[in-house]
Amino acid sequence: MAADPAKEAAIAGIGLSRFGRGLPESQLALAAVAFKGALADAGTRREEVDGLSIHLGSPLGVDYDRFAEAFDLDIVYVNQSWLHGRFVSHALQSAALAVTNGLARCVACVTAISFTRERQILGGPGDIEGGREEGGTHGESPPYGLTSPAAGAALAMQRYMALYGATSADLAAVPVAMRKHASLNPGAVMRTPITLEDHQSARMIVDPLRLLDCCLITDGAVVALVTTLERARDLKEKPVRIAGMQGMRAGREEFIFAPRGLGINQQKEGRGPAREKDLAIYRRSGIGREAVRGFYTYDAFSPLVLFALERFGFCGAGEAATFVQGGRIELGGALPVNTSGGLLSEAHVGGWNSIAEIVRQLRGSAGIRQIPGADCLQWGTVWGDSILFRN
Repeated sequence: MAADPAKEAAIAGIGLSRFGRGLPESQLALAAVAFKGALADAGTRREEVDGLSIHLGSPLGVDYDRFAEAFDLDIVYVNQSWLHGRFVSHALQSAALAVTNGLARCVACVTAISFTRERQILGGPGDIEGGREEGGTHGESPPYGLTSPAAGAALAMQRYMALYGATSADLAAVPVAMRKHASLNPGAVMRTPITLEDHQSARMIVDPLRLLDCCLITDGAVVALVTTLERARDLKEKPVRIAGMQGMRAGREEFIFAPRGLGINQQKEGRGPAREKDLAIYRRSGIGREAVRGFYTYDAFSPLVLFALERFGFCGAGEAATFVQGGRIELGGALPVNTSGGLLSEAHVGGWNSIAEIVRQLRGSAGIRQIPGADCLQWGTVWGDSILFRN
């Protein structure tokens, strides 16, 4: 990344609404709380925000122009995407490119979700997601009864278990760790610790995924203010630098809920070590993977954590089910993952709740969840996009 602070992007402010189920506030009202919080956190005024990278509630959400009108913003740059966890990096990367190339001074990355108001997008006979693109992008197949986004993750995990001998009990380490982290987070929706026995006795959703392997359905909003490092240094809080980026992968060999080479959807079979082009973020940033003190990922379903760890080479193909055992991904372990509880236990805010946690960690303000010596954290997903953050 460029040494010139005017050409390096940073998160200068972060704001959150409350997270919960069945919240009475609209998406716009939730976004308002988070936006005001981000402005206060950065110690800046709304007049300084002249860009939007917006990521709001599926096809039923609020558009960028309504957001700008509602909050009396004078916007010169806009990026808008459908609400999916896969667009977290896209939204942040677009904001970073905009501010470092002079298209905007300060870009508000905005997401607001009212999943419990819009359950029709989450499965069932009125499922918009499951019906689009000949069955949806998560592997849904409504003619065969697979109308849940869990379908693709479940099929991928079945295949992974057959190839590598992993078990449901191995997979339990992921939701157990996420719940342990959430138990330390007063803002998390699900805070009661769970055990392996709790996981194994939970009802099956789509074999082999049990209830505790599936993310929460919640409402909430997060706003991150992105500007140049140069400007961020003049604001209230310690900047969190965007130190490296790589984009989303797509094509016949890619399936959103499976690692390459697993043989799901249109993939060919044949897995190997992490590809050099998927490790480009470390080379381009000059930051080795060994410098990463914590890993954050889109944990809508437990297997996605395993697959993401393998994608970025933290362990080899088929090794993640063993890698996550023994508290390795818990606070105090070698590689803490999703330390606020993630989508599995804190809330489903499209993954943005983990971006907020990254900011807290790198500022040293995560309290009892603080990772000692946290100076480099990574966001990375099974579909290959990633961002490295530094303090």
